[in-house]
Amino acid sequence: MAKISILMSVHNNEKTVSKSIDCMLAQTCTDWELLLCDDGSSDGTAAVLEAYAARDTRMKVISNRENRGLAYSLNRCLELAGGEYCARMDGDDLCEPDRLEKELSFLEQYPQYGFVSTTMKRFDEKGFYSIPKTGEPYEPTLFDYVKGSPFCHAPAMIRTEAYRRVGGYRDLPQTRQMEDYDLWFRLLAKGIHGCILQEPLYSMFDGRDAVHRRTYRRRINEAWVRWQGYQENHVPLPWRIFVLKPLILGLVPAGLLQTIKRKRICC
Repeated sequence: MAKISILMSVHNNEKTVSKSIDCMLAQTCTDWELLLCDDGSSDGTAAVLEAYAARDTRMKVISNRENRGLAYSLNRCLELAGGEYCARMDGDDLCEPDRLEKELSFLEQYPQYGFVSTTMKRFDEKGFYSIPKTGEPYEPTLFDYVKGSPFCHAPAMIRTEAYRRVGGYRDLPQTRQMEDYDLWFRLLAKGIHGCILQEPLYSMFDGRDAVHRRTYRRRINEAWVRWQGYQENHVPLPWRIFVLKPLILGLVPAGLLQTIKRKRICC
């Protein structure tokens, strides 16, 4: 049985998913299984996934008849996960060849942590525009959770036992596009802590039109997730004012928000 189960939900990524899978094939750590969930794609994504699975027995393809969203798809992958650890990967992103090796080494060296993530490079159609500096591993404080989602989701590696202690992802209308922030809060409420490797082992595609997909509905969902997380983790009342942050940011014009984001004034 594989040590690491890689969970990948894919929707209409026919043009990019090959590079993402190739990043897994290039990993220095080879003790993994790759669980690929085609989330109701309408392009040729399914054929690409099936072709890879036919060549490598470590890969398994799951198909949703219709687009069900990230939480549902990742939970389907979790049901089949046999590894001691679960790593995430998205179908339009890239990662360094030693990503899995370094995350696995960290979790085995520090059993007090239930999960680990890394910082990320960001790229768009014109290339990389954000490459964070390296530093020492950092464990977010409660206030970090209050201000915003403290961990990057796609680079994360989580102990399978920790996932199962919280029942995986909550597949609710209120958590859509906020599945990760909700997960971090629920893990924290169970006393399961995470750490961030201050090394950009993952590269996320963040296209020029991404800001327009961040709807006000998403902002409302974030406020709901924040409030639930604040309550579950007994966040001090004065800090709960941060529940308004996504609602206020949602009123900022998309173009201005994109400029602010790229200058890393806020996220």
